[in-house]
Amino acid sequence: MRNPLRGRFAAMAQAVAGAVLIAAAGAALAAPGQQPFVTIPQEEVAQQQQQRQETQPLNNAPVWREVRSGQGITQIRGVETGVLVQSQGETWREMRNGPVTFYGGILMVAVPVLILVFYLVRGPLKQHEPDTGRKILRFSAWDRVIHWSTAISWLILAITGLIILFGKYVLLPVFGYTVFAFLANLSKNLHNFVGPYFIVSALAMVVTYAGRNLPRAYDLQWLAKLGGFFSNKEVPSGFFNAGEKLWFWIGVFLLTIVVSVTGLILDFPNFGQGREAMQLANVIHAIGALLYMAFGLGHIYLGTIGVQGAYHSMRYDGMVDEAWAKAHHEYWYEEVKAQQKGSVQAAGAVGGGEPQRA
Repeated sequence: MRNPLRGRFAAMAQAVAGAVLIAAAGAALAAPGQQPFVTIPQEEVAQQQQQRQETQPLNNAPVWREVRSGQGITQIRGVETGVLVQSQGETWREMRNGPVTFYGGILMVAVPVLILVFYLVRGPLKQHEPDTGRKILRFSAWDRVIHWSTAISWLILAITGLIILFGKYVLLPVFGYTVFAFLANLSKNLHNFVGPYFIVSALAMVVTYAGRNLPRAYDLQWLAKLGGFFSNKEVPSGFFNAGEKLWFWIGVFLLTIVVSVTGLILDFPNFGQGREAMQLANVIHAIGALLYMAFGLGHIYLGTIGVQGAYHSMRYDGMVDEAWAKAHHEYWYEEVKAQQKGSVQAAGAVGGGEPQRA
């Protein structure tokens, strides 16, 4: 004989289960802006899918197109958590491994070749008068510390960045997977940790050197004559010539901002930026860094073998001979001599007007 109480419990369970299913379906339909990963195909789509399974088994291209078309439903809250396939990633990969790498590689080869040709044809810039033995302080100890702090970190970032971008095309075929894997991993970690240090150093450098890089009227004459690089006489300039000022404002200032902002976006992905923002930052970072390196190669050349005596003043005691100062930065030399003359005259007045030897 059937138990009536048991039948009632079964009926109640079925009713509750049905209510839960109806409520869940209604909530899913009512959720604004959310669509499941795979929607119920229409009759025509279903027919096409059936035909595709007959002619091309396991080819679910329509399903994956639906997956790539928008957001899905997920219990996890966050940036892009509902994105199963991010289509922009393929665009980023093609851009980075295509035009950025190709044209960037050409730039990284062309600039050193042009510098070498210029050096072989023109040679280093020299002073025409012999040294006087009288020295002028050009760079203080602080100037030199900030310069080398920025320069060394810049070189580390440049070398590691080149390995990251071009390593699989240049180093991998030569050294094999094991060595390249070690170099790539080392480069990635150095790049990530040295980057913030470079930003702080570059900021200090901008503050330290900005006043001496302000544009002056005579800089136009220097630019018009290309500094005298293609003649036998340099164009007079101040503490820094117009070429050095361009390097400072375009390279040290502007391009540092570009690579620093984009580098921080890539270095700290835990601040809520999505993959699309990081992909865009990566492309801008690579382009900015390549231009920075191309510009920096010119500065390195002129600061080492391109201008005789330039490296010594920054590397050692910061002093330059008066003949060097007059040959390469004549207006600055005249300013220094005028200040020295004024100091001597002031000292003479304090000492009772006795004549002073300049």
